[in-house]
Amino acid sequence: MAGHIISIIGGKGGLGKSQVAANLAFAYAIEGKVKTLLLDFDQKASGDQDFITGMKGKKNLKELADFKGAIDPNSIQQFASMNQNVFYIGMPNDPTMSDGIEVEALGRTLKAVTNIYPVTIIDAGNELTPLAIKALEFSTLIFVVVTPDILALNQTKRLYSDLITMMFPKDMIQFVINQAVPGHPVTNDVIAKTLGKPAFSVIPRDDQNCTLALNQKKPVMLVSRNCPFAKGIIDTVRRLTEKNVLIALEKLNKPKDAGAKKTEVATTEGGGVVRGGKSPWTELKSRIHRALVEEMDLKKTDESDPKAVIILKEQTKKVVVDLLGKEDTKGILNSREDMNQIVKEILDEALGLGPLEDLLRDKTVSEVMVVGPHKIYYEQYGKIKLSDVTFTNDRQVLNVIERIVAPIGRRIDEKTPYVDARLKDGSRVHAIIPPSSIDGCTITIRKFPDKRLTYKDAVKFGSMTESMADFLRIAVEAHRNIIVSGGTGSGKTTLINILGAFIQSNERIITCEDSAELNFPQEHIVRLETRPPSLEGDGAIDIRCLVKQTLRMRPDRIVVGECRGGETLDMLQAMGTGHDGSMTTVHSNNPRECIGRLETLVQYAGTSISARAIKEMIAGAVHLIIQQSRLDDGSRKIMYITEIGGLQGDTMILQDIFLYVQKEIGKDGKIIGEFQATGFIPKFIETLERKGFNVPRGIFNNRPQAAAGPAIAAPAAATLTAPKPTTGGAAPVSGTKPPVKK
Repeated sequence: MAGHIISIIGGKGGLGKSQVAANLAFAYAIEGKVKTLLLDFDQKASGDQDFITGMKGKKNLKELADFKGAIDPNSIQQFASMNQNVFYIGMPNDPTMSDGIEVEALGRTLKAVTNIYPVTIIDAGNELTPLAIKALEFSTLIFVVVTPDILALNQTKRLYSDLITMMFPKDMIQFVINQAVPGHPVTNDVIAKTLGKPAFSVIPRDDQNCTLALNQKKPVMLVSRNCPFAKGIIDTVRRLTEKNVLIALEKLNKPKDAGAKKTEVATTEGGGVVRGGKSPWTELKSRIHRALVEEMDLKKTDESDPKAVIILKEQTKKVVVDLLGKEDTKGILNSREDMNQIVKEILDEALGLGPLEDLLRDKTVSEVMVVGPHKIYYEQYGKIKLSDVTFTNDRQVLNVIERIVAPIGRRIDEKTPYVDARLKDGSRVHAIIPPSSIDGCTITIRKFPDKRLTYKDAVKFGSMTESMADFLRIAVEAHRNIIVSGGTGSGKTTLINILGAFIQSNERIITCEDSAELNFPQEHIVRLETRPPSLEGDGAIDIRCLVKQTLRMRPDRIVVGECRGGETLDMLQAMGTGHDGSMTTVHSNNPRECIGRLETLVQYAGTSISARAIKEMIAGAVHLIIQQSRLDDGSRKIMYITEIGGLQGDTMILQDIFLYVQKEIGKDGKIIGEFQATGFIPKFIETLERKGFNVPRGIFNNRPQAAAGPAIAAPAAATLTAPKPTTGGAAPVSGTKPPVKK
């Protein structure tokens, strides 16, 4: 008959778990008169069992795992040392060797030792490491050691919940109260009530004999068999043997690694992969989610309080596990991975953003696009891909939208079926729901990098050259008014953030946006955001209103996230009346088209300004147009940096300073081209030089371009150098704001 494995595990350190494991092995060998194997799987406390037992294995577990031969009664003798019919193999004393143990190899060993030893005791440590989990998978019984201590009780409860989530049967997990003290406030009943089941056995606190045994480097069972601690251990063994507990538990279904989760998958007509429709997996999730909503009020918690969120997640997880325990999951949840996955998916949908959580955590994903519950697309490395994860139904998608917009005071309903919002990390969100969205709720999330991108990153990614970055720095420091032009997803906002980093720290910056996305490094910055109308239709604040407010706020720079209406007129007036150095973005495909777009947007203001007057306003207010584009291979590049040279008749004079020339498409689909300087020197450069500022002319030449490797910092000459004073006093520092006036 095959033997049994008992694993001893604890929720935290200091519970006496290792001493319980060692003495349990000796109690079995002495009281039960059976050959017992003791294994030390505690990687975090390498060598503790050597000290407790006074034994040192002939070879350690690392050498056992590396052993390529068959494990039989003869071969295992070269690894185990023996004392009082207890055979012992310990953990390597070197932590590096402990971490390098091959888990699967030890799994094969555990299967073999049950045919050699009637009882195997494993000290599994205090954490659910891969090695500990492997021990639990082969165990007949799991003893969780707990002490009458609030912290230990809390950690044990967490460990118990994790074990249940991993599909270990509740009957297989038993609690042993160690260091029990009569009259202690944390009584056995309190422990039983907290953990949801009574303790299997109680071992009294016996510091004197336990310390004596440790000093002699012997188990308590060999030093004082009649002491309270030893009697508690012996009672545990007797209860196990007399009631045939191990034989009864042997029949339980224990979780095994079954590889990747195998769930029914259907395909939509549009080609989307759906673990939905009528699949058992989706139906199970739907039932649990409905029961969860009835069981708990998930909207009660303040999401701004991190502690409250953590508590709610733990409470919800426990309820989900309990609900799954009442379901018939045979054939649906076939492994521990299945259980972990379905609990995670239910928690994500109930408390987070559902299947979007993993995509949002993936730093390589730049955009997430949801089209109804069964199709989720994402952009990765410039390419759009279809995700294999889906929502359960359209209601879940709507729940996610409401969870996004509620914290920032936005709303979405049939009366206003669309909304602009942002996530906590600043990512931009647009959502639109039926009846406007025919195929179900639609979400578009534009992610922003965790780390603020700089011009060095843009050079590294191949979006511009160092010379172009040098020129843009000079243009910003010289207070040029700049329009960033480009299509949707071309990187306009990212470029504005890069340009904003060039602004001197002593200037007051005011930004106006529909949804706050700009992230400048300066301290003195005022951020304004629009507001939709209330349910009564009142209280709306649009971009144009915000731009007008900025003029009363003493701005040095005004930055508008995007001009798409009448606010363009107010922005141009601000640029032309003393607020030089302002910036905004516009949707257009090239610099010439950008001018036409600005003319059209000004007319949205509803004023009767003539076409000639609008052109004159643009020519006088805007100095540079930067055209940003997203190419067919997914890369984003600055295609043009163009200066506006004024009007000639009714024609706007545009002069390219830098441009990108596409040459060919490589075999891998990547576009091959180069940035070129036209050789044209902008007019404001000559103005700066006449005032005595040193501007490096070399940036306007076609220097050899650096490969898309590590970015190189711009040379010191790339920053404006103020002229030396003709009278006494210190010279202005490099980068001082030049006294350029219109």
